[in-house]
Parts: sequence; structure tokens; C-alpha cells
Amino acid sequence: METIFDKALIAAHRRRALASNDPKAAFLLDIAAEEMAERLAVVERTFETAVELHGATGAAARAALATGKIGTIIRVESEKAYAGPGETLIEAPLEDVPLEPQSANLILAPLSLHLTNDTPGVFIQIRRALKPDGLFLAAIPGAGTLQELREVLLAAEVEMTGGASPRVIPFADVRDVGSLMQRAGFTLPVIDTENYTVRYDSLFPLMRDLRAMGMSNPLAARGRMPLTRAFFLRAAEIYAERYSDPDGRIRATFSIIYVSGWAAHESQQKPLKPGSAKARLADALKVDEHKLRQ
Repeated sequence: METIFDKALIAAHRRRALASNDPKAAFLLDIAAEEMAERLAVVERTFETAVELHGATGAAARAALATGKIGTIIRVESEKAYAGPGETLIEAPLEDVPLEPQSANLILAPLSLHLTNDTPGVFIQIRRALKPDGLFLAAIPGAGTLQELREVLLAAEVEMTGGASPRVIPFADVRDVGSLMQRAGFTLPVIDTENYTVRYDSLFPLMRDLRAMGMSNPLAARGRMPLTRAFFLRAAEIYAERYSDPDGRIRATFSIIYVSGWAAHESQQKPLKPGSAKARLADALKVDEHKLRQ
């Protein structure tokens, strides 16, 4: 398995974000929590036992509870410091799903699965932890996220040093996530993407937000030379040149992939076998059927 992320650095970044306790920087988690709750609300059933995996602020757990669709919810976090007053957490590393097989009816994963080295393994752990006909809901930052920042940092580094190293993590696209769902054995998967554009006065407030979100660069192959103030000033200039609106504010894109899938159950719909149709498409369309020449 290729090591893409420095797990110790991810933990340090998340710990620092927790200590900063900046509510304004939690806007992405709040958006994802609300969107996941809306999707849960339209499911015509209830879930006795739900689990939130590494939701940091607990916004997804609170929003899910507010739908009235779940009985109890358990939060899994990398450190007990994420617990609210009087709240009990299960403590586990980011890539572990510390649940017994077939023990949960619903598992929520808000904005954490993009930081796993063994993402297929995590998906399989989640599916195994679900009871038959249990539901998995996730929000995953996808391809297109921070594309402006990626291009700007690359351009600035090439211009100033003649070379470049990865400064923004790679994000999966919809097809990658769909393949992961199939590989892990989920049924009836539904996957779609929502794009959010956030505007900032300059590069520097964006970087502060990313730091407060715990989204600073955790790549194992990151450049180890400290970047200078001159580098960031030049990057800010390039960002303003390429991605600013008429009022001078810059744009940052966050592309979130929303995922739902079920653990298999005999009651679920199954695709018909080829050749089992009892009506002809030509009859339904009221057209003549013509056989293709070989």
C-alpha cells in the first residue's frame, strides 16, 4: 500500500484545528452536515443505532439526530478531546472503524475519508460494520477542490525556484468513489457532487481557514524546505491575477462528493437478469423493430 499521507502530521493538524476552535472555519462541516441530514430525512425508515466517523465538530451527528430518523448516535474520534460536555466517544485512529461486525444501522462519514492511505480498506470496514440493510452516508472532498490554490502555488514555486513539490493533496473523482463503493460490496449506491465557491479578500485568509480546518498539507512527499514570505506574497499576486472577481476578492472552490450505499439485504431491489423482460421496448415505443445486419 502506497503511503500518501503522513498520519502523524494529519493528527497534529487536526489537534491544532481543535485547539484553535474557530467556528467560522467549520463552515464546510456545517454545509456537509446539513446536506447529509437532508438526504437522511427523505429515507423512509428509521435507524436504531447510528455512528459518526471523525466528524470533528459533531455537526453531522447533531443534524442527523434532528431529523428524528435515528435512535442513538455514537461518535468515533481520534482523541477524546473532541467530546462535547458529558459526551462519550469511541477513540480510534482515522483509518480504523472500531465497530463490531453488523453492529450499526447507519454510519456517517463527514469530510474525513479523503485523508486515508488505505481508503478501500476503510470502505470495507464500514460495510462490515453495518447491519444488513444498513445505510452509509459520506461527504468526501473531491476533484476540483482547491484547484485554484493548487495551480497558484505550483506557478509561484516554478517561477521562483524552477521546480515544484506537491502543496495540495490529490482528491478523488466521482468515478473513483463509485469504484470504491462497488469494491467494498455496497448495494444501490448513489453518488453526486456539489460545488461550493467561497470568496476571500486574499490568499492569506484562505490559508488561515485551511489551517483552522486541519487541512494544511499532510503529504508524505511534501517539500521539506520552509516557504518564504516572498513566496506567499508572489502566490497571492498570481491568485489575484487569475481568480479574482471585479470587486478584487478571490474565489476558492470546494467540490464535495456525496455518497450513499447500503449493506446487502434480501429485501432490496435486484437488477433483472438479461433476457427476462416480459415486454418489448419496440411495443412500448410503438415503433417497428428491425434486426441489425451481422
